[in-house]
Amino acid sequence: MANSANSPTRRFLKLAGMTASIATKTVSNSLRSLNADQDQKNAAKSKLFQEIGIQIADTLGQMKGAVMKVGQIASQYKDIFPPEVAQAISKLQRQAPAMPFAEIKMQVESELGQPLEKIFTYFSETPFAAASIGQVHRATLNNGQDVVVKVQYPGVDHACESDLKQIRLALRMMGMLKIDKDLQDQLFNEIQESLANELNYELEAQNLEIARAFHKKLDSKVIIPQVFKEYSTRHILTLSFEAGESIEHASTWSQELRNELGKRLFTAMGQEIFYLKRFHCDPHPGNLAFRPDGSVVVYDYGGVKQLSTEQVQYFKKLIYAARQSNILELENALTELQVLTEKQRFPNELYHDWLEILLRPLIQHYDFAENSAHHDGMLLMKASLKYWDIFKPSPNTLMLNRTFTGHYWNLVHLKVKDDLNSLFHELIPDNMS
Repeated sequence: MANSANSPTRRFLKLAGMTASIATKTVSNSLRSLNADQDQKNAAKSKLFQEIGIQIADTLGQMKGAVMKVGQIASQYKDIFPPEVAQAISKLQRQAPAMPFAEIKMQVESELGQPLEKIFTYFSETPFAAASIGQVHRATLNNGQDVVVKVQYPGVDHACESDLKQIRLALRMMGMLKIDKDLQDQLFNEIQESLANELNYELEAQNLEIARAFHKKLDSKVIIPQVFKEYSTRHILTLSFEAGESIEHASTWSQELRNELGKRLFTAMGQEIFYLKRFHCDPHPGNLAFRPDGSVVVYDYGGVKQLSTEQVQYFKKLIYAARQSNILELENALTELQVLTEKQRFPNELYHDWLEILLRPLIQHYDFAENSAHHDGMLLMKASLKYWDIFKPSPNTLMLNRTFTGHYWNLVHLKVKDDLNSLFHELIPDNMS
């Protein structure tokens, strides 16, 4: 980030150039479509959005740091963007080339105030994980403790706010944000807060310590890395090395063990949401590891969402209404959570169909590998599309949706085949409390 290619001015010019180029394409497309019929206009618009999505992805993918992280976060909120754009920028989640070790060494020494060799007896020059705002290296402290050191790229935090504004400006100029300005403000504030939290390793250290203490009391097999504060700063985070197998490897274990891991993951998520009221909201499989004794290791508490007591009560009301198929109460809860618009009502029969699909993995014996809820949901989507504008992305549910969806797919990857109903009712009993 310190070199001229990634200087704030250079980054700004790249983003401004992207915005100008896309604005020109949008105007040209509008002029070409003046005399076209509706089908031709729709086809041209879809082709334009595909080109724009690729251009956004290519531009952000070249720019390490906050701007790429913003693209990654934005790609997770598919309701905000046209599908062509969301699909193109989703590939940013897989693009993370490593930074040269010399720059990483300089950053660590600058932050910790000592030569690398005085702090660590071993420090791997090759990162075993590289992301948009930093990378992770294996190391050993002088006392023999095996650790991982999360190193933030120099200067990335200073670019955060301006990068986000540039991307939002680009999207707004193209008329691509599908929501009104007030909701845009709320959603982008949520994204900005999420990004700022991830850039603050001191906050992540606090999140880790809170989660570690919370889970230690409830289940010793939910493993959260230990923070070594004396070797951590706002831009460096040193944690105990917690070994574990990938979700792909764990998926080859016995059905009994996979079920145990899946139930532990489901319970830990629910306990954080409904009891701790602050939850890990980046359920990417790379942030999880599994052990043959049934333990689940959770990494990366940079993405944590805090909930108010009021929000948790709304979520509980939503669940009670869903269990009882009480559509009126369901709509009341969705309105309180800012999910429903006031344009028209969603048909009752579709509500009931969706409730059956969404609750299916939670209230009966369910084969996640078969994934019937997802397949049936895709079929039901066709009948529901014409009513879809009734619902809108809500700041209250963005992170929750991301977390639920992510963990559903984690259970699919683990090929869990079990009944979660009793756990579901333990987490959220039917009595209001």
